[in-house]
Amino acid sequence: SDAVIGPRAGHPVGMARSPITTHVLDTTRGRPAKDVPVTLATVSVADGSSWSVSGLTDADGRIADLLPASHDLQPGVYVITFECEEYFRRTAAQYGVSGFYPKVAIHFEVKADQVKEHYHVPLLLNPYGYSTYRGS
Repeated sequence: SDAVIGPRAGHPVGMARSPITTHVLDTTRGRPAKDVPVTLATVSVADGSSWSVSGLTDADGRIADLLPASHDLQPGVYVITFECEEYFRRTAAQYGVSGFYPKVAIHFEVKADQVKEHYHVPLLLNPYGYSTYRGS
């Protein structure tokens, strides 16, 4: 069964951070997307471990503490899933547009020679489209 990694704790700027971070920007509104549930999980990693962690985006649309700063990434494939349906439901009345994508799942690979790097996986979201990139 899947293990849950934790506990999580915030960290001051300049301190060690989670090896994987994210943020969600609503490109229709030009604003951060607050309170979007996000889950990060292993798909297939070198040590065979299986785990998932989750959190909510903050007022700036970010989650900086998905994993403890001390977490050692394994080479392999991970998935970060954004639960967008409720966010679109909350903003539909204000902006007159509901969302087409109830969930966005982004698979990404950590290469063996890059396990010590930081991975920032943002989501640029609008009701009828989304994009992502590897940030810093």
